[in-house]
Amino acid sequence: MVESLTDQIEQGAADYIQKIDALGGMIKAIEEGYVQKEIANSAYTYQKEVENKERIIVGVNQFETDEPLVCDLLRVNAEVEKLQKKKIEKIKQERDSSRVDTALKTLKKTAEGTDNLIPPVVDAVKAYATLGEIADILREVFGEYREQ
Repeated sequence: MVESLTDQIEQGAADYIQKIDALGGMIKAIEEGYVQKEIANSAYTYQKEVENKERIIVGVNQFETDEPLVCDLLRVNAEVEKLQKKKIEKIKQERDSSRVDTALKTLKKTAEGTDNLIPPVVDAVKAYATLGEIADILREVFGEYREQ
């Protein structure tokens, strides 16, 4: 009997999960650098396949053109930046600060636990907390990933 592609993928995923479990779980695997090593190895293999033309990428390693590449980079006008900063300051002045504080405290408490973070994030947004304020709370609780 020929094994289907779906069965092969499912078996491969199960084997991979079993290997991570044997290492002590995902947190342990990350702490020991296993996940980072796997990502690096995968990226290396992918790049090697592209460079050896074992993996064809149209326009990169095959079917390339001599036409000059036209890249219209978006350049944000300094005036637009100033306008956006003014809008944020206006929102901060006009919003209900106690509602924002309450929403951010609830978000922090939820992040420190195991409950779903989406409802408190939505509540914080509805209270006009900024993305930066929300991200700061999450960084405070979870920290930031630093490659070792």
